[in-house]
Amino acid sequence: MERTATMIKIVCDRLRGVAIAFSLAGVAITPALAADRTLMLYGDSLMAGLGLSDEDGFAGQLQAALGDDITIVNASVSGDTSADGLARLDWSLNERPDAVVLELGANDMLQGLPVDAMRQNLTAILQRFKDENIPVLLAGMRASPSLGSEYVRSYEDVFPRLAAQFQTAFYPFFLDGVATNRALNQVDGMHPNAQGVRKIVRAISPSIKALITTQEQRKS
Repeated sequence: MERTATMIKIVCDRLRGVAIAFSLAGVAITPALAADRTLMLYGDSLMAGLGLSDEDGFAGQLQAALGDDITIVNASVSGDTSADGLARLDWSLNERPDAVVLELGANDMLQGLPVDAMRQNLTAILQRFKDENIPVLLAGMRASPSLGSEYVRSYEDVFPRLAAQFQTAFYPFFLDGVATNRALNQVDGMHPNAQGVRKIVRAISPSIKALITTQEQRKS
């Protein structure tokens, strides 16, 4: 996929127990047109674009919505839990983003991992971003009712509480309006198709634009 005067760096699926495989999509930006703002997407398969082309995935559609003056670094890895995201954070921050959209925790829920452990991992990630003075938009997730009301309640409570604790921007549910809608999901019923991603991007873009504005105000 080629885009004029922009670059999207796509981080591909991690080879568990061995390494992380990476792929770059896009063309180099000429110095005169280089964007002065870098937005990092830090999440799992929902932002990595599992099952979709670079253009149809979240990073590609978000790039189209934001325009060419923003460089998107997609540091999302399919299958990542909050623990995995914490483990690779130091390496990922070599990119030095100006702002971050954080979307992790869905795989913790799908694997039925302890909520307290997820809370601790996300707390450590948010603390690191705070220490680096990087503004964050935290995207929340909802739990499957099949996990029981107690798990659902404690799990879903983590995200708004952390957003309040770290005073970060908060988007309550990344899959809002898309989850459980067959027409907007791939055959697995969990990952949005291109149309579903389009709906997510439309809904979350105002929050991301506000995040970038916050970053610009910090720099000024």
